[in-house]
Amino acid sequence: MIEPEIQRLVDAARLGRDCSLSPFSNFCVGAAVETEDGKIYTGCNIESASFGLTVCAERVAIWKALSEGERKFKRIAVVADTDPMTPPCGTCRQIIWEWCRNTTVILANLHGGIEIIEMRELLPRAFDARFLKEVSNEK
Repeated sequence: MIEPEIQRLVDAARLGRDCSLSPFSNFCVGAAVETEDGKIYTGCNIESASFGLTVCAERVAIWKALSEGERKFKRIAVVADTDPMTPPCGTCRQIIWEWCRNTTVILANLHGGIEIIEMRELLPRAFDARFLKEVSNEK
């Protein structure tokens, strides 16, 4: 049985998925990020006719939280109607690492499947601001 706080986050991501605007791919994704103090921010993927402007659910959820002043995150859930579970894309992995660090990532589908993984497993040897500080110190 899944822990209640994990189920709560997955349920929030499922509700976020219901708001997906994906008229081109019909690939609806929802995400929910939980702060250290238990607040949940949801997101959905939003597509554009100019495909490069499409934004993933994970980034929408994180940016909503950041725009409200949140800076400390506990975990993130991603829900899609796929089997096996759909992990975040490369761009989202980078954003999750930068803002949520090595957080817990919960992947779920609409059929009750759940997989829990740590961010460091999804993005080993991640690039982040540590490397930029090294360069700026060399000048």
